[in-house]
Amino acid sequence: MRAVRWPRWLVIDPFIVAMLALVVVATLLPVRGTAADVAGTIAKIGVAVLFFLHGARIAPRAALAGARHWRLHIVVLLLTFAVFPLLGIAAGLLVPTLLTNDLHLGLLFLCAVPSTVQSSIAFTSMARGNVPAAVFSASFSNLAGIGITPLLAAALLTGTGGVSLTGGAIGAVVLQLLVPFAAGQLSRRWTADWLGRHKRLTGIVDRSSILLVVYTAFSAGVVAGVWQQVSPGRLAGLLLVVTALLATVLGLAYGVARLLRFSREDRVTIVFCGSKKSLATGLPMATVLFSGASLGLLLLPMMLFHQIQLIVCAALARAWSTHPTPDPAGPDSSIEDSSRVDCDKTPTISP
Repeated sequence: MRAVRWPRWLVIDPFIVAMLALVVVATLLPVRGTAADVAGTIAKIGVAVLFFLHGARIAPRAALAGARHWRLHIVVLLLTFAVFPLLGIAAGLLVPTLLTNDLHLGLLFLCAVPSTVQSSIAFTSMARGNVPAAVFSASFSNLAGIGITPLLAAALLTGTGGVSLTGGAIGAVVLQLLVPFAAGQLSRRWTADWLGRHKRLTGIVDRSSILLVVYTAFSAGVVAGVWQQVSPGRLAGLLLVVTALLATVLGLAYGVARLLRFSREDRVTIVFCGSKKSLATGLPMATVLFSGASLGLLLLPMMLFHQIQLIVCAALARAWSTHPTPDPAGPDSSIEDSSRVDCDKTPTISP
């Protein structure tokens, strides 16, 4: 009798499983009162540490190796910070049939966050795409997102009660996000090598910070009774909407890349960098920008989208890795063989 093998394209992120488990724990055992205040303070410290590590890990000089593909980077930025938000606005037509107001706010914020770094690069390499360009595009998206995402979120959610860039909100963004990130960049001379040697430890810090954010956010929601506002049907509707959102952006990314006559390698890079959203950046930003007990529901679209994008992009990368790579079709299609990885191995992916 043959053993049943797990499909290689079906990537189930253990980190997402851990977050969903914490949602259940928060539902059954929410943190309250003074303990909630202490947990919230620790979560804020964790967010600052998280962005310090983001800054310390992004190497500007390494990313600049792919900077000359300016046409590609413009397309990725437009997909990330223009096409996604427009689709999020259009999804407002689904309220109240498929989405609640809070879930739509979460979807709008999802559309405002930058692209992922590690998973975008990993899938691009797996599919034999333009890895140097992916490194620059994903890194620049995160660098720009620290400034663009709060402004874009404020513009998208104006009048909804979700977020407004008051003096206090701007100060929170600066102190909890920009200052730690800048400190991380400035510290690279002393910290980059150490962080490179201790990736497992920094990964634990990353995930622990985000898990604490999830637990405190959903605890506050449970205490306020927000789960009474969301039925299983609403969750199913949200799953359908985020799946359709990803499918639409993937189709647009590939279609635009072909229309603009990018090479195959560059088309792969545009698809994977332009269709992804960063959970590791988005969740901590949400805790700074949003307030109130509804934060837990606002995080749901991002959590679901993250898992779906991993499954779909893993399947695409696996399929494209079996296609022969054609000769470069133009000046923007160069790729160094040394920047590729073994396509028969599933990459390790962080949020």
